[in-house]
Formats: sequence, structure tokens, C-alpha cells
Amino acid sequence: MAGRVEASLTEGESTIEERDREAMREFEEGLDQPMDEEANMLKNMNKEKGLSMLMLLRLSFQSLGIVYGDLGTSPLYVFYNTFPNGIDDSEDVIGALSLIIYSLLLIPLIKYVLIVCKANDNGQGGTLAIYSLLCRHANVNLIPNQQRSDEDLSTYSRTLVAEGSFAAKTKKWLESRHSKKRSLLVIVLLGTCMMIGDSILTPAISVLSATGGIKVNNPKMSSDIAVFVSVVILIGLFSMQHYGTDKVGWLFAPIVLIWFLFIGATGIYNICKHDPSVLKAFSPTYIYLYFKRRGQDGWISLGTEALYADISYFPLQAIQLAFTFFVFPCLLLAYCGQAAYLVNHKEHYQDAFYASIPESVYWPMFIAATGAAIVGSQATISGTYSLIKQAVSHGCFPPVKIVNTSKKFLAQIYCPDINWILMIGCIAVTASFKNQIDIGNAYGTAVVIVMLVTTLLMVLTMLVVWRCHWILVLIFALLSLVVELSYFSAVLLKINEGGWVPLIIAAFSLLVMFVWNYVTVKKYEFEVHSRVSMSWILGLGPSLGLVRVPGIGLVHTELASGVPHIFSHFITNLPAIHSVVVFVCVKNLLVYTVPEEERFLVKRIGPKTFRMFRCVARYGYKDLHRKDDRFEDKLFENLFSFIQNETMMESDSNYSNSVYPVNYTQESRDELISNNNNNHDSIDNNMVMFSSMVDYMDTMSFSQNITVEEEEEEEDELEFLKTCKESGVVHIMGNTVVKARKGSLLPKKIAIDYVYAFLAKICRENSAILHVPHETLLNVGQVYYL
Repeated sequence: MAGRVEASLTEGESTIEERDREAMREFEEGLDQPMDEEANMLKNMNKEKGLSMLMLLRLSFQSLGIVYGDLGTSPLYVFYNTFPNGIDDSEDVIGALSLIIYSLLLIPLIKYVLIVCKANDNGQGGTLAIYSLLCRHANVNLIPNQQRSDEDLSTYSRTLVAEGSFAAKTKKWLESRHSKKRSLLVIVLLGTCMMIGDSILTPAISVLSATGGIKVNNPKMSSDIAVFVSVVILIGLFSMQHYGTDKVGWLFAPIVLIWFLFIGATGIYNICKHDPSVLKAFSPTYIYLYFKRRGQDGWISLGTEALYADISYFPLQAIQLAFTFFVFPCLLLAYCGQAAYLVNHKEHYQDAFYASIPESVYWPMFIAATGAAIVGSQATISGTYSLIKQAVSHGCFPPVKIVNTSKKFLAQIYCPDINWILMIGCIAVTASFKNQIDIGNAYGTAVVIVMLVTTLLMVLTMLVVWRCHWILVLIFALLSLVVELSYFSAVLLKINEGGWVPLIIAAFSLLVMFVWNYVTVKKYEFEVHSRVSMSWILGLGPSLGLVRVPGIGLVHTELASGVPHIFSHFITNLPAIHSVVVFVCVKNLLVYTVPEEERFLVKRIGPKTFRMFRCVARYGYKDLHRKDDRFEDKLFENLFSFIQNETMMESDSNYSNSVYPVNYTQESRDELISNNNNNHDSIDNNMVMFSSMVDYMDTMSFSQNITVEEEEEEEDELEFLKTCKESGVVHIMGNTVVKARKGSLLPKKIAIDYVYAFLAKICRENSAILHVPHETLLNVGQVYYL
């Protein structure tokens, strides 16, 4: 009997304790409500205007220099890399041409231009853009800073899936385990790292192949001269990057236009003069005969023929128009012309491109080839800047300096630090290999792995985002994987012949990205778990237990709700604080951009006497923190606007719930006291929280009893804020040092104490990113043990 009574008492105490926790949780949420209402008020319903035909043609022309320069230079080296040891049979040329034709048809045209490019995120392409789409449609983001108010953005596109559908099952499977989310991120980062490797290899092989034409016309010339010329061109190319892709695009697009016209016309000339029968290569049977005849050699040559179309930030219609009606036909003619020449001149397998050019146009073609190689290199360099910017916004790369180079196009950017790293890598690869065979093997490895990663991400996108029927997804996956796994099997056989280069580059880049993301996620989780109770802060009273001095303190935090640990550290170590406190959260969202009118969300924290606000500044991965953005001024403009709107709405009696988020009545206060008195075992643990809540309720009760006469005597809050702003604004930021806990495993210690510490030391600080003047900055030091 005693046991039953004891069990009943324990059960009752547990129920009371749970009810107390629920009451505290509701109280905390009431003190610091989400910004759903404010976000909905700011929602911009205006849609972007469509492109005119004139603008579409202009962008199609410009895309030649930015998107297709890389693919356009492939005729310079493809046949040489296909037959590095010579041509034994003319039929091998026909088979290789057939393989090239259908590679161009299946991979760049059908897969990328017609399918993959449709998975762009409002014009942003690449593996991280597809990852952003997936994160908006499924809860797979590792940083749990998503809020309901973010979904009200006009640029936050998302479709809901029906319960029980295949898309819903796929979504549930992705969200079921943390390991699946982590694996997805690793796959995305692997593709991103391979693209970085591609941006080092593409300029090297393109420029080296183009300058190799000097030796063709002068056989006795040393190959070192061609290498030297290539290095000089690469230095000049990377030195021009700060002018931006907008200006460079208009300069390079005419060069690529002339290049495609040249190779197309030369192809027609060679077909008609040497062997029109090469057109039979359009029959896929010659691919079968090619592999049947060459066996392993055929598979080995396959890896270096992977042709890749960059996913860029130009409009989809412009990319499709340029490739389908101009680039694709010119490339087909160029390859058919080279094949026709090689059928009758097998000895020129090493220099098929330049040897097939009519002597009268040799030097103009050489100049055009060199210019096209430079433009081809520009394509991957520009894409790498975009990838790095996306990686920084996703918390997967250390903050680096990013400059917007165009007032018209926000996506056209320049990264000085990344630019010089790429230049050093290109020069090192060019000077060390000195030939396009090994560089071609390395290039093929990078491209094939990127294609495989893209296929895997596209399968998830088609299921979760597009909600395609699983049979269509299966057909796409099978066709893509059959071709790409064939390429991959050939790549594996060439790892020791240059294929190891992109693997080393990717391994180093992946280490940097993974460590940075891991510590970023852990830091955010630490911030969430160690945030200060709002009830404790408000329990200190309107003065916060300190002297309130004139001025405004902007407390920067990664949290969009709650009080950061840095603030409690600040008020417990300093004797005074500013009259107005604003918690500022600069938040990167999984959208390409946030319209300026929707960027800031402002909310009051607690009663007016506390003078505390929260401001969330939201940015997309395409947005930049430019110096002329007037971040601080815009923040205060939105804060003042919030005060004005609040004042106007206070005349409505129904607005009282917006000023005071929860109705704190005397009955609810007494009930909370009663509940805590009944639970003696939990009083010690919750005393600080409970006392703070009671004090706050008393404050609320007092503020609600203010008479009309007293309200009229209160100083106008808007004027008070402006006066405080004139007195001075201070940005309070955390100077955080992250260390591994004692007893952590050795890999974790190395990752946090050495790798992350080094990266944090050399990357840009938040004050530099937001352009905070040094004289208004106050750093609060603290150490996080993860």
C-alpha cells in the first residue's frame, strides 16, 4: 500500500513538473514570439518581369563568352587525347567521332541544357543551388535556423507534397536520420570541390593546347616556349578578373562568336575536301564497332572525351537558344571536319586541329584559338566565384572578400583571394605537366565526378521538388549512369597518369569545407543551448540591473530568437549598458536573394520600458554586403518605421496582444505560484526562472495600470530613439575562440584546434563583412568548448 502511495505521489509530482515546464515554455515563447506577422506584412507579391526578345538575344550572345567558351575549346585537344599513341585504323576515327557526337547529344544538350538547367534556383546553377532547392523542400539543412517567417519571402519558392505520395516518402526518408543529411552534404561538397579543381585544370589545358599551335608551324621550337607563353597568358587572364564578367563578357563574346564561325566553316571545308563519308558516324552502330575493335584501349580513351556544359547564372532561355541553334551545330561540324582530315592523315593525330586548317587562315585561326582558350577559362573561373559565394552563405566555406563587379547583374562577382589561389594552381599544373595528355586525364576525372554528383542530386530533385513519376526518374538515372559510369571506369584506369591531380585538390578543398561546416553547426547548436532565458533578462527590471547610458547598442548574434550567451557575459562584467538595445541577427537563407523591402524584420522584446528590440537582416546566397549598402542606416530606418507603425496601431484596442504577446493575468500569476509551491523538489532548480517570471508579471501589471495622464507625460519613443542614435551607436560582437573539449578524440582536436583555428585566423571577420567602423566596435571575448 505504501508503495502504491509513493508511486502515486511520484506520478503526481511528475505531472506537476511537466505542467510547470510547459508553463515556462509557453511563457518564454510569449516573451519572444516568432516574426511571422511582421514577415507577412513585408511580403512582396511582385513577380519579376519577363525578358524581352532583344534582351534574350543580348544575353544569348553574352553567354557565348561566359558559358560555352569552355566547351567550345574542346576541339583543340579531344582527338589528341583520344589517340595519344597514334591511329591504327581509319574506322577507329569514325567510331571515335560517333562517340563524340552522341556524347555531345546526350550530355551537354539533352541532360544539361534541356533538363539540369531547369533545376536552377532562379538563375543560379551548380551543386549548391540544387542543394538549396532540396533544403527548401525537405528538412535536410544541418543548421536548424529555418523559421516560419522565412517561408513568407516572395523568393522562397516551394511546393507542398501530398501525403502518401512517392515524393513524400522520399522526403521522409531523407529527413529520417542525421547521417543521411550529412551524407547528402558531403556529396554536394564533393561536386563543389571537383568544380574548383576543374577551374584550375580548364585554363591550363585550354591555353596550353591553343599555344601549342606555335610548335606546329615551327617544329624545331622547344616545348618550353609554348609553356612559357601559356603561363604569361594565364597571368594576364587572372589579372583581368577584377574588371568583372559583365565587361569581360562583352569583350569575349565576339571572340567566341568568331571562333565558332571559324571552326564551323573549317569543318565544312574539311568534310568536303577530305572525306564526306565521315558523316556515317551519326549512326550509333559505329560506337559498338569502335569498342569491339579497340577493347580496353577504347574504354581508356573514353574518360578524356567527357564534355561538360557549365550551369551558369544566365537565363535558361538564353542558354538553350545559344547552344541549340549555334554552339551545338558548330561543334558537330568542327569534329566531323577533323575526323575527315584524320582519315587520310593518320600521322597528324597529335596536331589534328592545326594541321587541318587551311594555310591561308592559319594565323587568324591561331589568334582566334588563343582568344577562345582564354574565354573558355573564364567560364569556369566565373563559375568558381559563384560556387564559393554560395558555399560561404551555406556555412561551408570561410568568409572571403567578395566584390560585385556589375551594377546591373548581382551574380557577377569577383573573389580576390580565390582568384590568386586559382592562378597559382593553374601555373603549377601547366609548368609541371607541360603536355595536354596528363592534364586531359586530370580534367576528365574532375568532370566525370561532377557529372555523377549532378545525376544523384537531379534524381532527388526530380522526386522531391518536381515530383516526377518514379518511372521517368528511373529512365533518366539509368541513361545518365550508363554513360557516366562508363566514363568513370575509364577515369579509374588513368589515376596514375594525371588523374590524381583533381583528387588531391578536391581532398584539400573538402577538408576545408567539411571542417568549417562542422564547427559552424556545432557553434550554432552551442548558441542555441546556452542562450539566456528571456524571463531572467526581464526579471532584472527595465534597467537590466545596470546603469542605462545614452546611446544604442547593437548586439550581433546568430540567433533569430532568444538572448545570446554573449549578452549575459556582457551585462555581468560591465557596470553600464546603452539606453536602447537591439539584438541584430544577420541570417543567410537558402534562397538566391531577398528583396530589399523584405530584408529587415523588427520586433519589440518585452514592455516599452525595457527599450529592447530584435532585428533580423535576411540575405540570400546571391546577395552581397556592399559598403555602399548603408546597413546601419537601413536598420534604423526599419526600426523607426516599426515604432511609427506600432504607435498608429496602438489606437486599436485589439493591438494590446501585439504589444504584450501573452495575456498575463493575476489568475495566471497565482496559478504559477501555486504550481511551484506544490512542487518543492523543483523549486531550487527553477527558482531563478520562477522569480524572474513573477517579477516580469508584476512589471506587466504595473505597466497596464498606467493612467492616461501618465502616458501623455511619457517622452515620445521615436524622438528618444533618434536622440540615442545621435549620442552614439556601438556594435557589440563576440570575439569567439573555439576549442575542442578535454577528452575529445584526436581527429576532432586536429580539426578544431588546428584546422579551424587557422582558417578562422585568416578569414574575414564579421565586422569587416558588415563594414562596421572600428571606432564603433566592441568585441566581447569568450571561449566555446565543443
